[in-house]
Amino acid sequence: MNRTIRAIIAVVLVLITTFAAISICQNIARPLKLDITGQKLYTLSDGTRAIIAKLNQPIKVKLYYAKTAAIKARDPIKFFENYYEFVKALLAEYASISNGMIEFEIIDPRPFTDEEAEAMRHGLNHFPLTEEENFFFGLVVQTQFGVEKSIPFFSPDRQNFVEYDISYLIDTAITRQKTKIGVLSALPVMGDDVTGYMLQLMRMQGQQPTPPWTIVQQMRQRYEVTGVPTDTEKIEDIDILLVIHPKELPEKTIFAIDQFVLNKGRAVICVDPHCHADRQDRAAFETGPRATQGSDLNKLLRTWGIEMTENAFAGDRALAVTASLTRDSRPETIIGFLDLNSQCFNRDNVISADLNQMSILFAGVLQQLDDPDNRFAGIERTAVVTTTQTGNSCMVGSHYELIMLEPKRLLAKFIDGKEPVPLAYLVTGKFKSSFPDGIDIEIESDSQDPSSDQSDQKKKTKKHLTGLTEAAQDCAVVVFSDVDFITDRLAYQNSYFGKVPLGDNSALLLNAIDDLGGSADLISIRSRGNFQRPFVVVDRIEAQAEAETAEEEAKINVEITRFQRELTALLSSAKEGQEEIIGSTILEKRKELELKMHEARRQLRDVKMKRHQHIELLGNMLRNVNMLTAPSVILIIAVALGLRRSIKKRHYISHASDS
Repeated sequence: MNRTIRAIIAVVLVLITTFAAISICQNIARPLKLDITGQKLYTLSDGTRAIIAKLNQPIKVKLYYAKTAAIKARDPIKFFENYYEFVKALLAEYASISNGMIEFEIIDPRPFTDEEAEAMRHGLNHFPLTEEENFFFGLVVQTQFGVEKSIPFFSPDRQNFVEYDISYLIDTAITRQKTKIGVLSALPVMGDDVTGYMLQLMRMQGQQPTPPWTIVQQMRQRYEVTGVPTDTEKIEDIDILLVIHPKELPEKTIFAIDQFVLNKGRAVICVDPHCHADRQDRAAFETGPRATQGSDLNKLLRTWGIEMTENAFAGDRALAVTASLTRDSRPETIIGFLDLNSQCFNRDNVISADLNQMSILFAGVLQQLDDPDNRFAGIERTAVVTTTQTGNSCMVGSHYELIMLEPKRLLAKFIDGKEPVPLAYLVTGKFKSSFPDGIDIEIESDSQDPSSDQSDQKKKTKKHLTGLTEAAQDCAVVVFSDVDFITDRLAYQNSYFGKVPLGDNSALLLNAIDDLGGSADLISIRSRGNFQRPFVVVDRIEAQAEAETAEEEAKINVEITRFQRELTALLSSAKEGQEEIIGSTILEKRKELELKMHEARRQLRDVKMKRHQHIELLGNMLRNVNMLTAPSVILIIAVALGLRRSIKKRHYISHASDS
């Protein structure tokens, strides 16, 4: 056998050995994975692991992604490739920790195939790319009992919430009954709940029914949501009661809420001293009586050991937002419009533990009541959302001051506080009734006197309602002092794919509902999704560049302001009738000042240009360092290995020569 044949055989054997080793290592080292992302994006949360651990039946998870079509598509579709790889890796992790309970399958639905027809049957969204090609990117979960749940399309706007959406799908697929939520509100939260003939009649008349709030639409994806009348005498057939803006409720409705909490023990209550969503029509406001935009349930809250202060709202100079009240007004600092940050959330409570940002608008001030008589024994009151340490309550004379807002005046009268102002409470324990003796209500009854007029046939009589005086089991109520935080204006933003959550506003309410419903596992997953990736180094570079030019920029701005004042004083110094006498002097001085101002502005532009160039220089240095780090490390390792090999070779030769 000549040398050439031996070399060819050796190369073939090396290739076979290499591929065999790679294959063996892939199978052996498959469980050995390391997530080095900053937010542990590929590591499943404890909530997801708990849900998967509770699986008592095998399920199929089918990921539909038109990979072939995406390769042929234009750039907007190609961008989904990285998103797809992320979802695929996440689902593979679900299957790997399920002990065989999750069967994961990836399907590329090609045109005119059974897979494409199946994807459409499951209701997955598809986007035509050509006359034949459709783009799919959705998920279907199937149980052995025929239950099917799906994510019609993985929207890029929900990439932060992918784990929650998948875990929720699995959790609801194996849970047969949805939690029933009853919504009681003085606002049109549920929209126009019309169906059938009335809906067709409205459309024939060119009218469209008012849609429900987006928070209600989002809740309907997870729960069974129904409306509760504001004049009800009894609340039943629901699991959790959601009260939104209980404005001027009749006593019988407040009694019904009281009895529901004592009986079922689960409620979320949103009160507000000044609900912006309840603003009156301008014509009605100018001609009719000025109704309050506030709401409270202090009749019940005081029994639970908390109270919302009347004619007050929570302010915080550190959190105040600068915005315009109307489209035509100039931006102003609104002391009651707060952008809460991570330090405003209770990290020891599951409802708020992982939240980072939300907006509130003129929220009320909640406070714990003193308990000298031990009335609230056994009741635990936990603040879950607060302002910062500098927050304080801002008192107003009446609700008219909040209707006719004057931001500058409110800001001027605000005094910084020394401790956080509670904005939301979780209250638990065995509650007592706010109506221990029951209530009397008026009802209409038919008159038995045949001689009376038809108008007198309906007579009002009193009826006494009684109920529980104390709960037999522990109750749990979450109280928020704001309603606007769940409105479309603050909780959502428009996108190409519809309305998407903005900040943690909707997450806070849904967390409260999930916690009261016993779904604490889902809370940790939803809250985990809304993270922000801080560019710490970039921010430091910009801050450094701004600090180096701040002093010089401030001096130039002072000069410009001084020149403007001199010019204004000069123009106003000419008295009436003396314009021609001193006009030439004023004109020369004006030209001189304008030249100085022009030169100062030019210097200011130069300073800003230098700062921008400095930021770019530092950024380029950072980028080059990042790009050269890996090759430099490899080069150093290669040099070190070369030196080590050379030393060992010399050592071997010296020993061989000695022998």
